[in-house]
Amino acid sequence: RNISMSSTFNARSAAAYEQFMGRRSRQLSGRFVEFAGISDGDCILDVGCGTGSLTGVLSASPGVRSIVGIDLAEVYLESARQTILDPRVSFKVGDATSLPFADKSFDRAFSMLVLQFVPDAKTAVREMRRVVHSGGIVAATVWDSFGGMPAQRLFWDAAASLGIANDKVLRDFYFRPMTRPNEMLAAWSEAGLKRAEQSSITIRFEYENFSDYWLPIGAGEAALGKFAVSLSAEERAALEQAVRKVYLGGEPDGARSFATTAWACKGTV
Repeated sequence: RNISMSSTFNARSAAAYEQFMGRRSRQLSGRFVEFAGISDGDCILDVGCGTGSLTGVLSASPGVRSIVGIDLAEVYLESARQTILDPRVSFKVGDATSLPFADKSFDRAFSMLVLQFVPDAKTAVREMRRVVHSGGIVAATVWDSFGGMPAQRLFWDAAASLGIANDKVLRDFYFRPMTRPNEMLAAWSEAGLKRAEQSSITIRFEYENFSDYWLPIGAGEAALGKFAVSLSAEERAALEQAVRKVYLGGEPDGARSFATTAWACKGTV
């Protein structure tokens, strides 16, 4: 089967992704690892590792024995391989809903900013549970796309107010899988994970100016970019103008900072 069907993420360029999200992911990674926990001797699976934000943070712990990162996007894995040269780390193409590993292969399975792009996210949670041995940890974090992402809300809210984003487009962004309150907690319990615990992690998205905000979107990266480049030239220009107006907020162009919140959940196999 076509494994790309199990993800709705639009991966085009590792460099554009880095500007759009990679620099935020690293901030979130450290906080997520604090929440999820690691121990000396751990073999860890990073599901949907992308360009290696979480893998890199995990490899900074000298006691970790091995880390395997899997992702559907070879373009991201290639970037990760060039950046992370640690011999304990390996990368391979793989699907979150059909992990290419034997049962009980890992001490922990982590997934960062991935489950919201997996239409069958519950299967991905069950797969992470399957490949972790008894007593091990399954943990994930996803952005709270409806209530916790003002930097992206201003894009979609502008598109909605201009009438160029319909209800389906808005619902697909605002209410991605696993992003509603307590949705991950319920999925962890349903997958048979014990002592499931949910939390929120807040970081800040910093932009130097509007161009810093708009550039990866204009390049077609991720869901916002995919939507932007699908519009007519007139619609795209109107959307950029509207988003710019909200970004500026009546002030001159320059740096802006947006508090951004993710859901996080962990449980024991």
